[in-house]
Order: sequence, then C-alpha cells, then structure tokens
Amino acid sequence: MVDARSLTRSVKFTNPQRSLFFATARQRVDAYFARRGVSPHANGAMWGKTVFFLTAYAAIYALIISNLLSIWPMFGLAIMLGFFAAFVGFNVSHDAIHGAFSGQGWVNRLLSNTFNLVGANPYLWKTTHNVVHHTYTNIPGHDEDIEVAPGLVRLDADEPHRPWQRFQHVYAFLLYGLASLSWVLRKDYLKFFKKKIGQHDNTNHPRSEYVKLFLYKGIYYVAFLALPMLVLTVAWWQVLLGFLAMHLAEGLVIGLVFQLAHVVEGTSFPVPTQTGTIEEAWAVHQLQTTANFAPQSQLATFFCGGLNRQIEHHLFPQVCHIHYPAIAQIVKETALEFKLPYLENPSFLSALTSHYRLLKQLGQPV
Repeated sequence: MVDARSLTRSVKFTNPQRSLFFATARQRVDAYFARRGVSPHANGAMWGKTVFFLTAYAAIYALIISNLLSIWPMFGLAIMLGFFAAFVGFNVSHDAIHGAFSGQGWVNRLLSNTFNLVGANPYLWKTTHNVVHHTYTNIPGHDEDIEVAPGLVRLDADEPHRPWQRFQHVYAFLLYGLASLSWVLRKDYLKFFKKKIGQHDNTNHPRSEYVKLFLYKGIYYVAFLALPMLVLTVAWWQVLLGFLAMHLAEGLVIGLVFQLAHVVEGTSFPVPTQTGTIEEAWAVHQLQTTANFAPQSQLATFFCGGLNRQIEHHLFPQVCHIHYPAIAQIVKETALEFKLPYLENPSFLSALTSHYRLLKQLGQPV
C-alpha cells in the first residue's frame, strides 16, 4: 500500500463515469426545494433552535457567574455548559460557517462569530473543516480530523502499530474528552501558524485574522477563567476544575459525533495512488467514508444539529441542516438506484458499538 503521508501533492478524484450520481441527486434536491417554494436556508424552526441554544448557553453561564449557587450545583452547571457549547457549535456556528444558515453573507458571518463564544476560531475552522475535511474525508495524511491523537489512536491500517494501541478502544474515549480543551488552548494556534493543513496551503492569512485570533481567545479566557476567579467565592483551583469539567463534557460530545460519522464499520480510509489520485468520484467517496447514525431520532437531530445525517451534510453542506430529514430520502433512493453504499447505524448505541469494534480492530497488530 502507498503511504499517503509521503505524498506532497494534492489529491484529485478521477472517476467521471461515477459523477452522474451526484448530478442526479443534486437535480432532485434542487427540484424538491423549487416545487415547494422553500429556501434551502434557515426557516422559522431553525431560528427558533438558534434562539434556544444561544439563550440556554448564556443563561447557564449567567447562573454560574451570579455566585448565587453552592459549589456542587455550579459544578453541575459547568458540565451542562460544556454540553451546550457543543450544541451551539453544531446547531448555529457550523451551519453559518458553511454559508448554509442564510442566503445573506452578512448573516452567516455574524452567526459564525458564535464559534468565538465556545473558544474556537471560525476563520481557521472554515479551512480545516469546510475545505480540507469535506474534500479529503478520511484520507490519511490529508484529512487531519482523523488524526485524533497521533501515536495514541490508530485509525489508519497502514500506520505503524504501537503496543499500547491494543487498548485504544478503552482509552480513546478519554482522549475525546480532551479535544475541546486542546482546541481552545492549543490546536487553533498550532493550526493557524502551520504552513500546510493536510496538503492545503495555510499561509498568507489576512492581518485582521491575527488580531481576531488573539483578541477573541483573550476574551474567552477572561470570561471563563479570570472573571470566575474574581467574582465567585470559590478557590482558584475549583474554577479550574469547573473549566476542565466543562471542556471534558464538550470534548466528549464533539468527539463522539465526529467519530460516529466517519470511523465506524463500513467506512473506508482510501489511500491515493502514487500520482496523488483517488480513483473515485468525489461524491461517491463521500458515501464511502461517511455514515449516518440515529437518523430517525428527533432528539439526536435536534441536539446534533443534523450531524447525525452526515451523508446529507457532506453532499449538501450549503443546505441548512433543518432540511436534512426532508432530503435524506432523496439522497438514499438515488444512492441505491446507482448501486452505491448508503451507510447508516439505526441508533446512537449501535453506532457507538460499531465505533468501539473498529477501534479494537485497528488497535491490533497486523
């Protein structure tokens, strides 16, 4: 097998015969919106979700910072704040950064800034997620989203095996909990100053983005660390424990939602050829590397921002997630019509079990 990490060229998808699937699916999805006179962007329900999640996030933070509660209720609220930070990212920031929330660019840019509320940088996410992950999904050496903890978690069968990875199906879940903390304190800075993200050029940032990176990070640290230490009648180390608990909750939710969509049984991790090509059409590649979970669960759809329907999201990232249930049947029927895979786990638990089994499998020596 070719080691993708040795490649320095961009990946190209080269199977025009299979591109008819996406052309057909896109035509049918466009026709769905046209027939009903419905915008593919946010509707009233989506705006309602946005108000709900932003209000809940602000209210939980206000309750904590009010200093009206004892230590254990505050600790519980810190964990809840972590969950809602993830929900704000899934339901509001994610759609806005993709340009899916509104047909008006300024609305998307405004709501993209909600990512700063949870300590993440929207400008950098647009590159790492919208461009790199959505183009090179599950391609080792290109999609950095599958490099969860290099050397600790092995998600690439061609990666050298290390003895401790026999137990990755146990400790990986603990590492997922650290994802948010790493993102807020370390990852954004490292990614911002890397020359390449995957094989994507990451130089020549606008000067304003340097200012925004440090300004909004600073505001976040003040709001979630300095201010609590100043106003709460608890010890500084208790504030740090609350901050850690919040991020462990947030990181676990973010990590699981991503992993259950791309790292379950049946998803592939294709390696480019020596010439840097994936001998498949891009849209078919998305079907092969992505899976839905709990697609019929209204609860999962509400809280995950539609990311339990990752197939629809990857094929139509500029369609607001509120419409995924409606277009899912179109996408599924078209995939089956073209005899292509359409991977689904019927529940969150079945997807989690599948992810666990795959981690265990990839943790064994070849």
